Amino acid sequence: MSVDDELNEASSPYGRRVGERLRAIRRQKRLSLQDVEASSDQEFKASVLGAYERGERAISVPRLERLARFYSIPVDQLLPRSAAGGDGVGVVDLTGRTGRKAGVSIDLTQLDAVSRPEGEMLGRYLVMIQVQRQDFNGRVLTIRQDDLRAVACILGVEIDEAIDRLADLGLTHLNPVS
Repeated sequence: MSVDDELNEASSPYGRRVGERLRAIRRQKRLSLQDVEASSDQEFKASVLGAYERGERAISVPRLERLARFYSIPVDQLLPRSAAGGDGVGVVDLTGRTGRKAGVSIDLTQLDAVSRPEGEMLGRYLVMIQVQRQDFNGRVLTIRQDDLRAVACILGVEIDEAIDRLADLGLTHLNPVS
């Protein structure tokens, strides 16, 4: 492929959307271009990664795979969805015992402290949610009412006990809904 072909490919609408997706994932990870360069032992230079993100340069498939590995996400998550539309990501409305509504956020950084097999099953389920929502900040995941039903099954408790069980495991934060 010639340099002109590479530039035309990178500046295509899809090439720009790939760049936007690369930038969105990096920002979700709360990394600057310089952070990525330093943390990757210079494998991903800030200037080159910036050119990918601006759609000025096309990224090869092997390099895309290495970047996904660096971000600890599935490679397909670095590519934009072909169909427009979101999945309605937002704060969950859950009614607690006090009758007040709250969103339940799972502290993903504490998940490793949960004993097996409960922690492994819960971890697999939460990764599935992250992939579905394309939410890879890696720190906190807000779960919805439907998610809470599945979490209750994993934890072997009734749905109205799931939030308390997650709190007992040190995994939750209740966030008031405004």
